[in-house]
Amino acid sequence: MNLRLRFCIALLASLVVFTGAVALSQNEHPQAEQSQTPADPQAAPEAVAPTVVDQQQQPAQELEPIEDQGAVAESATHQTPAQESPLEIEQLRLMQAADHEAAAQQDLEHETEHGEQAVAHGLTIGKDLPLWTCIPFAGILLSIALFPLFAPRFWHEHYAKVSAFWAVVFAAPFLAGYGSHAVYAIIHIYLIDYIPFIILLWALYTVAGGMIVRGTLRGTPLLNLLLILIGTALASWVGTTGAAMLMIRPLLRANEKRRHKVHIIVFFIFLVANIGGSLTPLGDPPLFLGFLHRVPFFWTMNLIKPMAFVAVTLLAVFFAMDSYYFRKEDKSQLIDDEPHEPIKVEGLHNILFLIGIICAVLASGVYYDRLGDIALLTVNDSGHDVTLHMPWVNPLRDGTLVLMGLLSLWTTRKQLRTDNGFTWHAIQEVAYLFAGIFMTIIPALEILHAGENGAFAFLIRAVKQPVHYFWATGVLSSFLDNAPTYLTFFNTSLGSFYAGMPEAQSVPLLIANYPQYLLAISCGAVFMGANTYIGNAPNFMVKSIAEEAGIKMPSFFGYMFRYSIPILVTLFVLVTLIFF
Repeated sequence: MNLRLRFCIALLASLVVFTGAVALSQNEHPQAEQSQTPADPQAAPEAVAPTVVDQQQQPAQELEPIEDQGAVAESATHQTPAQESPLEIEQLRLMQAADHEAAAQQDLEHETEHGEQAVAHGLTIGKDLPLWTCIPFAGILLSIALFPLFAPRFWHEHYAKVSAFWAVVFAAPFLAGYGSHAVYAIIHIYLIDYIPFIILLWALYTVAGGMIVRGTLRGTPLLNLLLILIGTALASWVGTTGAAMLMIRPLLRANEKRRHKVHIIVFFIFLVANIGGSLTPLGDPPLFLGFLHRVPFFWTMNLIKPMAFVAVTLLAVFFAMDSYYFRKEDKSQLIDDEPHEPIKVEGLHNILFLIGIICAVLASGVYYDRLGDIALLTVNDSGHDVTLHMPWVNPLRDGTLVLMGLLSLWTTRKQLRTDNGFTWHAIQEVAYLFAGIFMTIIPALEILHAGENGAFAFLIRAVKQPVHYFWATGVLSSFLDNAPTYLTFFNTSLGSFYAGMPEAQSVPLLIANYPQYLLAISCGAVFMGANTYIGNAPNFMVKSIAEEAGIKMPSFFGYMFRYSIPILVTLFVLVTLIFF
């Protein structure tokens, strides 16, 4: 089978997946709009639970649905609504409220049973875990920060063993103390979170590594600004990881002769690997998780104002800083003796596989709760059974991603990857280190899931206003996985305003009545992932690729104290004053 035929088959498969996803997505929107429409006399009482004040101020508005839904009671007592006494009306209202509450609880149980709450998986061990169980997580972070500074050779040769050490330090006593509950939590975080995470990174890394930009690229401030701007614009549509993997190598090649270039990679992490992914659920994992929990696909476009403010400000600061460092360069070292070559891109057929990856991720969100799930493990927790479910769409999506990566390897010349400086070291380092991080992060996430019943209760109770949600979500997203952090505060906001109401009703109401809260949570999770190397998946990947290219990147704390705190945190204070 020749290459053209293979490419056509891959393209057709991608288009079929994409078309199906879009068609199903369009079918879902009318239902969502109908569920928000108050004109339906039966949907209105179910969607909004009026307070006592509302009942006193608007009695006439509430009697109308009671008259419609009280036909059975009317026929039984042979009374008209007008003949009913105030006591009977109040009793009927209480009966209706109880019915709505029971229906809401039934819907909520149904959603939980079918695994729609992918991260808050139902165990209650978080309320029993003390804060000191997070010490191994702090230990692996300190190892990532300090070993490259004080023992670089040891770290380079043994980082995988260090990661495994901290994982065992936590896992051994955790398994001994919590038995089946610990097994449940470990299987959940690796099967539902880590494996899809690393498969997506591997697929994007492999496909992007099959494309090379040839020709003369000189790393002037204007060209660097243009490359970072392109990556920022792409991030919302191909994901921050996809955009970072596509753009990092051309940026490195353009600046290979420059002496001052660390700041270029840092701002690339700020913008392409984080801020740029703000506008669609494809851009960043927290927004995709919101999409799975009934936030409309294009609602995230509401982030465009704060995103534009942050992006434009960072681009301006970068251009000024890069211009300053460019003037300090030895211009004789920047002179290229080779003849000028036109810019061209080789390996463009890999774009088909990139489209396939995007379509698979999008389709997995659309079909998430429609293909059923697999019951993997059941444990008894506080007297009731809790079952770990994995949606069927997960292995289908992951299999498609692996297929796209293998097709890229199969159809791309090895010499092209060699010329592109492609090796497996970067993805291998990320896989080993994050295997340890995902294990040691379990207690922190479980404590967060426990809400006010856990050791982070002081934090959960303190979060009241949009500004609180922005900073609480952001700070935790800087060090923890930003996806479950987003979901924790997303559920906290739903519980604050619509406790006991299923997501089908509560999420549209939150968006309609309290959009600033969801905006603050979304901005905090996406923006502040740039604060550290582990705040978002591509950050560490970009760092590893840059170091492989010979750039001495700052340490974990060096990145924070030299760049993210003075630049990003200051900017986020301005975001708070302007938008929250």
